Amino acid sequence: MEYVADFHLHSKYSRAVSQDMIIPRMAQVAKQKGIDILTASDWTHGLWFKEIRNQLEEQSEGLYKIKYQISNIKNTNQNSKISADRETLFILSTEIASIYTQGGKLRRIHNLIFAPNFEIAEKINKELTRRGCNLMSDGRPIIGISSKNLLELILSIDERAILIPCHVWTPHFGVYGSASGFDSLEEAFGELSKYIYGIETGLSSDPQMNWQIKELENRSILSFSDAHSPAKMGREATVFQLEKPSYENIRKAIMRNSITSTTSTILADTEIAKLFMVQKKLKKKEIPARFAIGV
Repeated sequence: MEYVADFHLHSKYSRAVSQDMIIPRMAQVAKQKGIDILTASDWTHGLWFKEIRNQLEEQSEGLYKIKYQISNIKNTNQNSKISADRETLFILSTEIASIYTQGGKLRRIHNLIFAPNFEIAEKINKELTRRGCNLMSDGRPIIGISSKNLLELILSIDERAILIPCHVWTPHFGVYGSASGFDSLEEAFGELSKYIYGIETGLSSDPQMNWQIKELENRSILSFSDAHSPAKMGREATVFQLEKPSYENIRKAIMRNSITSTTSTILADTEIAKLFMVQKKLKKKEIPARFAIGV
């Protein structure tokens, strides 16, 4: 079956985010929009972690549903079969901002990390705290750990954890960004680049643009909304073909090593995104000028 998923959102604990970004309201809007699986993002923040752990219970392996029926949440989209037949599910993914120096250059990279369950998420939080990260500063914390070391950290805790570079072409915060990014995933992640199974397009690029990069030919091209309010949820999303919704099936789909797969993406118009730019002078990247993003 097909499942529409949005795995990059923010909670009320992140800067410049609506106070409506709470689990019940997110679930309500997801039903109205036909989104099947959301992220309970920002779980690195201690207060939000407690809230979502109290509000959610495991529905299937690694996926969660709201524990209690909330009477004031009504499905206003009665004609949607998806909304009527399926509960909104939540996965544990969250965005982390890394600021560090590598190769003599300041890097500002945002990564999306996935945890298979609350227990592993808690272990990741504890290890980040042990290494001096201030996780209470924001729902999307800024840490001084490199992208490579962050990937190494989560894999050392559980090999089922995943790291997906966010909005990869954003100039100041994307792994390919012209201002503080890298020229390849291998440059960013070294020998661990083989564990990068996919990338997030961001609003300013689409799969066709990213497929021009040779190292992305065999990686999943994912799109999510990076929403700061319920209204923006699902403006970009990925459609997964899953025999059964579970963390492991989603992980395999992203890894592209099973019949479970990502089938398509739902995209905003890249040309209206504020970072969509076409210039003739490019950094040294394997990408035609007409597909240049934010350079």
